[in-house]
Amino acid sequence: MHSFSRTTVWLRLGWRLCAVLLCLFNVPRAQADATLLLQEPYSYDGALAGTGHAAVYLDHVCAASPVVLRPCEPGEIGIVLSRYHEVAGYDWIAIPLVPYLYAVERQEDVPLFVDAKLVAFLRDQYRRKYLESLAPDRPGGGAPSGEWYMLAGASYDRTIYGFQIETSPEQDALLIQKLNSHPNHKHFSLVTNNCSDFAREVIDFYYPHAVHRNVIFDLGVTTPKQIAKMLAKYSRRHPGLQSSNFVIPQVPGTIQRSKPLHGVLESVLSAKKYMVPLLVLHPYISGGVLAAYFGHPRFNPAQHALVLDYRWQLDAPVTSADRRSYQRQLDELKQPGSILESSSDAAMEGKTWQRLQADAKPELDESGTPAMQVHIGSEIETVGISRANVLDDPGSSPLAAKLLAARIQQELRTTGPRKAAHSDVASDLALLRQILAVQPQTGLAAIFPSPNESINENRTQSAAATQP
Repeated sequence: MHSFSRTTVWLRLGWRLCAVLLCLFNVPRAQADATLLLQEPYSYDGALAGTGHAAVYLDHVCAASPVVLRPCEPGEIGIVLSRYHEVAGYDWIAIPLVPYLYAVERQEDVPLFVDAKLVAFLRDQYRRKYLESLAPDRPGGGAPSGEWYMLAGASYDRTIYGFQIETSPEQDALLIQKLNSHPNHKHFSLVTNNCSDFAREVIDFYYPHAVHRNVIFDLGVTTPKQIAKMLAKYSRRHPGLQSSNFVIPQVPGTIQRSKPLHGVLESVLSAKKYMVPLLVLHPYISGGVLAAYFGHPRFNPAQHALVLDYRWQLDAPVTSADRRSYQRQLDELKQPGSILESSSDAAMEGKTWQRLQADAKPELDESGTPAMQVHIGSEIETVGISRANVLDDPGSSPLAAKLLAARIQQELRTTGPRKAAHSDVASDLALLRQILAVQPQTGLAAIFPSPNESINENRTQSAAATQP
């Protein structure tokens, strides 16, 4: 009996280890999974409410169209379901996982470093190919306005936390039948039928009463953070169910980093513009708010979470010690010499990749992979910007080196939670070494401008921005 118990324990531990270390989405498994995607706020939501967004990823459910579900075929990896405020009058939309996160169809085509112009280009390319029925061109041509952009490229705007729990194909079939047979008409309401309410309804379909809104802490409004907290708690109470949590990092780039997640009371207390008037006008109410807040246990979605890397495997996040080690490796690559030897390359002197990309034009190469046309003086050079094509053209190695340098520099930032995976930083350094090996005399002195050059560049950009 004792031997059997020990064997059972090891089998369970072995399964959990495989679930964590093997490819999360690409490993075929007998059971299905539902994953709550808890998404950090950005833009106006980050500045005001800070509650973020919620969606559900189903790895055995696919889409015949954005509003018609079907079971997945072998090799397909599922869809993301979410409710939106205003997308063609529908209540929910289904988007394949890779496009939902990155607005490309293959994970190897994800850009290494993005800006707003590149993201808009990729989203519009995907819209034209798959979402014309939901977001047709404007009458005069061009991309329409509206919330359709939220359907593709979510990981460019924000960091996403995943809370996965085991389901079954039979449950998936019932959900498909339910959603396909019920009218899919908009009934979004910020207070009673928001994106979190839809995620709650989906999770509760699989596990009734597993998650619920918090009347005190969130004043009865369903928030993404509350749903994630309840699902994590439900998983702990049911250890027989296979579950895990992880982080999908925001893609490095010049797009502003997303903000920490808050509940309703957290949003009030973290914003002086809300709390100060409340303290002055309603001290008793504010006292109750403070008591409820500090008496409520905190929930950190990143705690003990591994990071989804470029291979779509889960890896440990980079620690402070790791960051120092990687920084030393990066510094060792900064050797005397320059990649700016030809007359065309001289035009790049003192320019970061961010500045070169700002003046560049995004495009798709012959294989449909993102690339950039970069202006170097009077010439135009094309550089691959994903792992699939960054090494394709040795002639563009100076540009590719700047691209990798910008990405690594952001991955090694010391501010904020640890959201970079070991394997991502190691792979990026390896790519950079391959690029530098093309020209043995190359160093990174010109790739990383001196502090004075960076200051002068920022001043030049600020002055240009003020011109009419």
